[in-house]
Amino acid sequence: MAEAQRFTVRAHIKGVDQTPRKVSIVASLVRGRSVADALVILDHTPRRAALAVKKAIASAQANAINNHGLDARSLDIHTLSVTAGPRMRRYKPASRGRAQPFQKRSSHILVEVSGVVKQVKKPAKKADKPAKEEEK
Repeated sequence: MAEAQRFTVRAHIKGVDQTPRKVSIVASLVRGRSVADALVILDHTPRRAALAVKKAIASAQANAINNHGLDARSLDIHTLSVTAGPRMRRYKPASRGRAQPFQKRSSHILVEVSGVVKQVKKPAKKADKPAKEEEK
């Protein structure tokens, strides 16, 4: 029997207020796993970045199931990438009237999940009912 064709669905989370390095450490925990396993792992990961990665994966899962009709049990994480977002430049006051510059970094998370299309069962044919005779 031929393998069913796999489809890929994306979800983007932009502007996460965490550094890309910290988010990518959490992303590497679940890269390449099934969606169900990844969500369980992220539930038990004690890092703040786990919530952002979990939301991105859950969004991709919802897109695949509700918008594209993919089977929830067949979903795997195809791509999980974290890239740098815009930086906000700020200054911290220092001694003798100086200002120390620093940057608040942000991240973009891209999740692609792949799965097969859910098989829709066709309704059973209705049996022909005999026509009722009119009652008087």
